[in-house]
Amino acid sequence: MDHDQKKRIVEALLLAASEPLTAARIAEIVPRATPARVREWIEMLNKEYSEQDRAFEVWDVAGGYQLRTRTELAPWVQQLQKLRAARLSTAALETLSVVAYRQPLTRAEIEQVRGVDVGATLRGLVERKLVRIAGHREVPGRPMIYATTKRFLEVFGLRKLEDLPTLRDLEELAGDEALAALGSPPEVETLDEETPEDATTEEPAADPLAALDPEEAAAPESQA
Repeated sequence: MDHDQKKRIVEALLLAASEPLTAARIAEIVPRATPARVREWIEMLNKEYSEQDRAFEVWDVAGGYQLRTRTELAPWVQQLQKLRAARLSTAALETLSVVAYRQPLTRAEIEQVRGVDVGATLRGLVERKLVRIAGHREVPGRPMIYATTKRFLEVFGLRKLEDLPTLRDLEELAGDEALAALGSPPEVETLDEETPEDATTEEPAADPLAALDPEEAAAPESQA
């Protein structure tokens, strides 16, 4: 089997996969392939797609590779989707940003930063698979601790948590721009046609990013 045929197999795997595939996983399937060789083939595929002005490209996201349509074609692709793309509420974005930079942490620790009850917001983020229950804090009561998911990385176009903008970067931005800097696109798919409850039940809170300790947020833990 020549290299062109193996490259075609890589392309087929990326096309068929429902989630990002690691180079190691692809190498397990392609005969006599290595992760390094897989990465070379993916680079070649992206070069071909660019030269041919194709409608898709391979993204390095969430620790793996995924074939995606180009962002400039999103308005047409969205019309084909049965699921409604719903923007996260301000409350959800603020809570998600606290989890992303301070994880793992408890609900009480999130509320201490935000200054409001986040129960409904957290449940919504867990249901959307952007936040997960990562275990329990070994203190009296053993409260649950929360962390982001691989889905979070996938939605926001990040390879790993270390690719999040630093707090210094965010300080140079203002208001909504600071939240938008977490990644793109800030939308998730949902079957719920109603406005999330947490978008209206919470009181406005101060920007959580400004309240974070830069030393604590500078090196987020690795994604599980």
